[in-house]
Amino acid sequence: MATAETNLKKIQVQRYEPESDPDQHYLNEETGLWAWLTTVDHKKIGLMYLASVTFFFFVGGIMALLVRTELWTPAKTFIEANTYNQIFTLHGAIMVFLFLVPSVPAALGNFFLPLQLGAKDVAFPRLNLLSYYLYVAGALIALISIVNGGIDTGWTFYTPYSSTTGGAVTIMTFGVFVIGFSSILTGVNFITTIHKMRAPGLSWDKLSLFCWSLYATSIIQILATPVLAITLALVGMERILGIGIFDPALGGDPVLYQHFFWFYSHPAVYIMIVPGFGIVSEVISTFSKKHIFGYWAIALSSLAIAFIGFLVWGHHMFVSGQASLASMVFSFLTFLVGIPTGIKMFNWTATLYKGSIRVASPLLYIFGFFFLFLVGGLTGIVLGSIALNVHLHDTYYVVAHFHFVMVGGMVMAFLAGVHYWWPKMTGRMYNETMAKISCVTIFIGFNVTFLPQFVMGSLGMPRRYFNYIEQFQIYHQISTVGSYILGIGFMMIFYYLIRSLYKGKKAEPNPWGSRALEWQVNSLPPLHNFHHTPVIINGPYDYHKPMDEFQLGLAENGHGHAPQHEAEVSSQEPTKAE
Repeated sequence: MATAETNLKKIQVQRYEPESDPDQHYLNEETGLWAWLTTVDHKKIGLMYLASVTFFFFVGGIMALLVRTELWTPAKTFIEANTYNQIFTLHGAIMVFLFLVPSVPAALGNFFLPLQLGAKDVAFPRLNLLSYYLYVAGALIALISIVNGGIDTGWTFYTPYSSTTGGAVTIMTFGVFVIGFSSILTGVNFITTIHKMRAPGLSWDKLSLFCWSLYATSIIQILATPVLAITLALVGMERILGIGIFDPALGGDPVLYQHFFWFYSHPAVYIMIVPGFGIVSEVISTFSKKHIFGYWAIALSSLAIAFIGFLVWGHHMFVSGQASLASMVFSFLTFLVGIPTGIKMFNWTATLYKGSIRVASPLLYIFGFFFLFLVGGLTGIVLGSIALNVHLHDTYYVVAHFHFVMVGGMVMAFLAGVHYWWPKMTGRMYNETMAKISCVTIFIGFNVTFLPQFVMGSLGMPRRYFNYIEQFQIYHQISTVGSYILGIGFMMIFYYLIRSLYKGKKAEPNPWGSRALEWQVNSLPPLHNFHHTPVIINGPYDYHKPMDEFQLGLAENGHGHAPQHEAEVSSQEPTKAE
């Protein structure tokens, strides 16, 4: 017993003390383009995802600026109406399917899930690489539509227009179809990894809330994405074979498409935002130096959101002619899904209360997230009311609501995660002053862009219109100015993060003083994350314990016995401490 306890203490030191040679890390193990293209290291795959989603974010962002510039005047400003329709369609499709859905789970999740589990990699490394190649292949297929006739259906591909119009609708939908397989395989990989690859001692109550959020997200990816794949396949068959699933002339129903599409696409909103919730929990706890308030409430609320999210798709269809009783049920469920989200907001606020707060740039992005996502959530409740929704449906109010949730919520959380984990991913520190300036710039630019759209929408301005009446011009012009401020903020981020790779200060293993497991290895992490299997005694939010006690851990539990993984401990290789 004594030997096992001694070994446990020594391994716990290994678990919390970085290796003595920081130059041995995952980026210098194999070099060259071919090594990157064939790697099965989850960290490199995560970085490739991060580079890819960043590229598509900027492509989609440029298209957003083109849309806003065109809307500077009520009539034509510089592009034709058909071109305008194609640009806003590509903006929506690229941002949703190529950036929002994969950005946190596939990029940050790939990099940090195994590190937070004490694992050497994900459960299926080759499947992980295949997921990335499916994502790239689907993206390239979708982008072919730009040069092959364009697509002007909107990112929702609504029938009957999408099944009868010209252009490259079939190519675009096939590209999204392929990307869906990437999402499904990533979800399978993550769930298996969480169940089977946790380090000894890492029980469910010691799991990081970021892992919990990825777990809930993976469930949605596996269950909802096949519905989208089938729906888009039916659209392709409708166009190519004329099967008539959505064609009334052949006995079909175009509204059936909306049911299929939104059964996926509303849960897809939670694929985008729930991983962001996990980032918020990590950053809040680290920069307030407090144990997260209501751990189980936050963890289980992610699963509750995943479950209820499958039941609310009908609130997109209040004006589609569905039964009044169905609309009432969907309205109630829309209100209900706000409860687990409200639980998270309350617990995050309680965690900050009386905390030892360090206002670094990751936390500043989280503060921006709080305000913007709160506005997005409350306006979502407004749209969940049937009477108000009938008036506001398909207006700029919906556009503003969606962007407050997705950009104000998910993108702000994503930026917080990138800034929070940048030292661990790259081994370099960025310019903190510029990071804070860019955060404020983005916050101001975002509000200037989208707050006027709430006013426009409430006054009846329809979304997606190329021309508009002059009374809305001032709101469009304010919104356009805000979009350029927003673009400047994002370009600042790109500049100082890239600059940090060459001139940034070398990052310490744990610059934020976090208790989470991924911060207890070197920056940059070793190729296989841990040279010895870590034994987990303390949780990632145990800031209430003294640091020396936290580092060494406790060899005995409250009953005076060694932990349950004693056999595994005694079989470990000797550490350097021995």
